[in-house]
Amino acid sequence: MALPVTSTAATAPADAALTGPAPRYTSALSAVTTLFFLWGFITCLNDILIPYLKAIFQLSFAQANLINLCFFGAYFLMSIPAGRLVTRVGYKRGMLLGFVVAAIGAFLFYPAAEQRVYGLFLGALFVLASGITLLQVAANPYVAILGPPQSASARLTLTQAFNSLGTTLAPLLGSAFLLSRLPTLNNASTAASIDVRAVQLPYLAIGGVLLLISLLLSRVNLPQIEPATEEVAAVDSGSTRAWHYRNLVLGVVGIFTYVGAEVAIGSHIVNYLALPDVMGLDPESAGKRVTLYWGAAMVGRFAGAYLLNKFSPAKLLAFNAVGAAVLVLISISTTGAIAMWSLLAVGLMNSIMWPVIFPLALAGLGRHTAEGSGLLCTAVVGGALVPMLFGVVADHSGLRLALLLPVLCYLYIVWYGLRGSRRPGAVAA
Repeated sequence: MALPVTSTAATAPADAALTGPAPRYTSALSAVTTLFFLWGFITCLNDILIPYLKAIFQLSFAQANLINLCFFGAYFLMSIPAGRLVTRVGYKRGMLLGFVVAAIGAFLFYPAAEQRVYGLFLGALFVLASGITLLQVAANPYVAILGPPQSASARLTLTQAFNSLGTTLAPLLGSAFLLSRLPTLNNASTAASIDVRAVQLPYLAIGGVLLLISLLLSRVNLPQIEPATEEVAAVDSGSTRAWHYRNLVLGVVGIFTYVGAEVAIGSHIVNYLALPDVMGLDPESAGKRVTLYWGAAMVGRFAGAYLLNKFSPAKLLAFNAVGAAVLVLISISTTGAIAMWSLLAVGLMNSIMWPVIFPLALAGLGRHTAEGSGLLCTAVVGGALVPMLFGVVADHSGLRLALLLPVLCYLYIVWYGLRGSRRPGAVAA
């Protein structure tokens, strides 16, 4: 069963794909993989930006999580328009536009730092995230259908592994450029005197790289994918829309909970490891530990690209979600090194969640795949709302109790893997 998409540019007739030679997608997949690396790097810089701006502007946890609200809130507001845009202009042009918008957002960090206004940083993040949203909406379904449908989860997992490479490197560079300038997270008066303009150079560089990659991508010949219609004719009617598919609707909730849990944990690792009963680390040392959280996800995704060809993706998803919930509970109930390592190991369990939930949710949507992709990317707003709620709980009850919120998210993912992802009439794997 194919994971087809709507494309405005027609290619060969549908039956040509059945009789002619199979297209070679290696170069196209390699080009798109660079996108995953870049937005992983940019997204994970928020884990460093949050404690940095929290200290400089003397923010509460809830106020600091406005960074996540603006960044991931862009997914909620822009994903559906982005899905419609991609349907109209095609995947390649959608990606190119996404790079340009994201570059503009990165360049806006310069005036925000010059003015030393927290609200301007939030605005720049929203523009940056809007560009990344467009990239996500275009690239995820493109990778899912760029090859045999039975290996869609494995293929998306492999590209997500390079996304994790970006998330692994970002904390190291962010800690060196930003957190190294903070003497302590607990000395607000000293931190507030630090020059916030240290963020200018990293984000100017990011903007330049985004434009460069956009230029290079414009010269790469990405194949157009012809929409499949066989399955749609059997299950679709003129009145059917993407949200009429049960596996998609429940998958939207799955993406919401996964992203919310992953971001809530990653955004607060620095502050969590600074707690006296955990490790009592200084900002730079704690920031470097964040790379282990995302590095574990990278290792898990490379391993997952192999394991997902051997085991049921839905069952492997449930297994990983159980592991994530158990590790968070261990961290909550322990202190010192055990509390630290068990929380960092959650990254390993997170590894395959996005690349498995995404194709499970899109399975069988036919011509509604692009619309479904937009809905799924809208659910990334979980990275805005769950951390905000996490911050409110942390402000009132502490970081340990707030970690129970990701546990609830992982329990839903367990259910989705075992039950929620099943489609009517489909045979359970």
